[in-house]
Amino acid sequence: MPLRIEDYAMIGDCHSAALVGRDCSIDWLCWRRFDSPACFAALLGTSENGRWLIAPLKPSSKVSRRYRPDTLVLETEFQTETGIATVVDFMPATDGRADLVRIVSGRSGEVKFYTELAIRFGYGAIVPWVTRAEDGTINAIAGPDRMVLRTPVDLYGEDLKTVGEFTVHAGQSVPFVLSYGPSFESAAAPIDPFKALESTAQFWRDWCGRCPDVGSWTGIVKRSMITLKALTYAPTGGIVAAVTTSLPERLGGSRNWDYRFCWLRDATFTLLAFIHLGYNDEARTWRDWLIRAIAGSPHQVQIMYGISGERWLPELVIPWLAGYENSSPVRIGNAAAQQLQIDVFGEVGDALFQARKAGMKPSQRAHAIRSVVLDHLAAAWREPDEGIWEVRGGPQHFIHSKVMAWVAFDRAANDVDFEVRGNGAGRRDQQKNALG
Repeated sequence: MPLRIEDYAMIGDCHSAALVGRDCSIDWLCWRRFDSPACFAALLGTSENGRWLIAPLKPSSKVSRRYRPDTLVLETEFQTETGIATVVDFMPATDGRADLVRIVSGRSGEVKFYTELAIRFGYGAIVPWVTRAEDGTINAIAGPDRMVLRTPVDLYGEDLKTVGEFTVHAGQSVPFVLSYGPSFESAAAPIDPFKALESTAQFWRDWCGRCPDVGSWTGIVKRSMITLKALTYAPTGGIVAAVTTSLPERLGGSRNWDYRFCWLRDATFTLLAFIHLGYNDEARTWRDWLIRAIAGSPHQVQIMYGISGERWLPELVIPWLAGYENSSPVRIGNAAAQQLQIDVFGEVGDALFQARKAGMKPSQRAHAIRSVVLDHLAAAWREPDEGIWEVRGGPQHFIHSKVMAWVAFDRAANDVDFEVRGNGAGRRDQQKNALG
């Protein structure tokens, strides 16, 4: 049975993300991308659908957790009758690798731990073939996927799971490193988990250190910005709306959607947050992703795309997962990609204008897109659409959509005025320089 949604914390590496429960069970993870099939899917089913638990063997009297300051490194502390220990979880922010590191450290006394690893590829359906190398490395393969677990703890197989018990004493640390890669390639080389912890924490501190001081809100703003950064797919700049699928709008209801894609509306708000706080590199990367994604006929502009700009996002139902607290169906993909939502033109137009005002160098392709989009919108704004609520009962006329169409034209007019004023100032400066 999964925990309450608010009892999960996210870790990630700007390629994918995992959800770690308050009980230190990782119940959701898609590798190698946010939208890849889950290899831990207990969030939407049971432990038999894949999870990774590391927790005290006996119940704890107190559990507390926190992110280490200005990082996405999660630390969970367990207080037991015999001692205090912590579990540190993170995903190293490195290019070309997919690793998940867990380090169990003793604080006082001793604590006995239990670990249970149930790898289930294909959204909790596929049990891998698991073997053990001479050095103790656990190797799990099914189809195109491979996961490798390295740890000094003695592990053994039981009921199609990899389990083990160990004791951690004060001052002692026990590492676990789980790595993913294609099954047709050699297993990923081992990494030093403690050096990875230092470099990952430094990566997030350096990135977070660029956030300006905003008074008493600084800590909250930094934490929010870290979360937005973690939702960014580093290779393309696309920003996903969420790292999960099918968490219900209402328990027991059927409005369970896949949000592991890039909505133009949602990502636009993120872009504005980046711009307002001076993260222009992230804003520029997203703008370039946007321009690539919507390239083509304005009649074909979608409200959402895959993280690399994919347009075809067919919606399927996974029948073997019961859903979060039995809220079914569990959906993969999102049919809303084919909806008409006129308001996105206004939101995108506003975002591009704000980027220009912030000093971002304009894109020639963005200029070309603006003109053809406005020609299309001049007629399209009169049509009914599915609107911001993404209704599935047929198109309707929504005031919000009409207003945002006006915003698209308004921002385009302001952008032209901005260009004219900017060029005029440039000519005045040239004349002034010529006159000495």
